[in-house]
Amino acid sequence: KHKKLPLGFTFSFPVRHEDLDKGILLNWTKGFKASGAEGNNVVGLLRDAIKRRGDFEMDVVAMVNDTVATMISCYYEDRSCEVGMIVGTGCNACYMEEMRKVELVEGEEGRMCVNTEWGAFGDNGELEDFRLEYDRVIDETSLNPGHQLYEKLIGGKYMGELVRLVLLKLVNENLLFNGDASELLKTRGAFETRFVSQIE
Repeated sequence: KHKKLPLGFTFSFPVRHEDLDKGILLNWTKGFKASGAEGNNVVGLLRDAIKRRGDFEMDVVAMVNDTVATMISCYYEDRSCEVGMIVGTGCNACYMEEMRKVELVEGEEGRMCVNTEWGAFGDNGELEDFRLEYDRVIDETSLNPGHQLYEKLIGGKYMGELVRLVLLKLVNENLLFNGDASELLKTRGAFETRFVSQIE
């Protein structure tokens, strides 16, 4: 109770880092939604929640994205590691870059980790020629339409629903199950991503 524990906080959502232990949540992704967090310092929110509990003390010394945490953990074992990548519920990558090549920061000396937030690639129309009808349905029925479009193409959060939509179209075109779709197949979210792995 009286010992203050240091905490490294992995936060898997887009933030604007203002300091090592301060990050403003830009928006929720991967189907998450919680009121009162967007636009706020998530480390501050965590500290407040810990303080309200009152049964332990914790010092948040750093907040990093999960891709950065992945790269750091690999770097601990192999000093040549330059890239971190997450392909799971969502999708993102980070890499090491010369600071002189990063336009958003001041300074020319040294290197820094760049969190690409590439799950948002396509949010400005770059993927329009590649998105299929299924991708559009997934986006339109998501909690954040028009955002995280690349992530919705390949992220585990959306893969099961993508397969369900394809199967349903095949049934509707009488190419599968003799054209007879079960009520479950017609139900959004009923075909889980884990089923894709189990079938394969």
